[in-house]
Amino acid sequence: MFIKQLSIFLQNKGGSLDEVLKILSGENVNIASASLADTNDFGVLRVLVNDTDKAYKVLKEKGITSKVSDVIGVCVPNETGGFSKIVRLVLDAGLNIRYFYGLSVQNDGANIVLKTDDQDKTVDILKKAGVKLLDQSEL
Repeated sequence: MFIKQLSIFLQNKGGSLDEVLKILSGENVNIASASLADTNDFGVLRVLVNDTDKAYKVLKEKGITSKVSDVIGVCVPNETGGFSKIVRLVLDAGLNIRYFYGLSVQNDGANIVLKTDDQDKTVDILKKAGVKLLDQSEL
């Protein structure tokens, strides 16, 4: 139960983000959720879109480097310690969370995407613990 994420590598200069957004919107690619992390030289824009394959192809044609990867969509219970419980399940299995970010989709709790060093094992652990996982159709 994975969600396809597109990681887009941007030069850390004015207009880079706008260029990518114009390209995607011009091709009717809708961004359901996004996260931007930066360093001095570049940024990584992580997006969940309605058509990952199309977005990847269009960006490649425009000379913009991107990568498609699997992430896990998790509905974190809306309760004190809800996120902590999810993190603890992953850590107790000896797995590392590489990154996470919040989603703009609505559900019964806070929704996040996370990437670990063993996605299949993480999904199994979370499913066994009764954690609600999201799929691509819920974006």
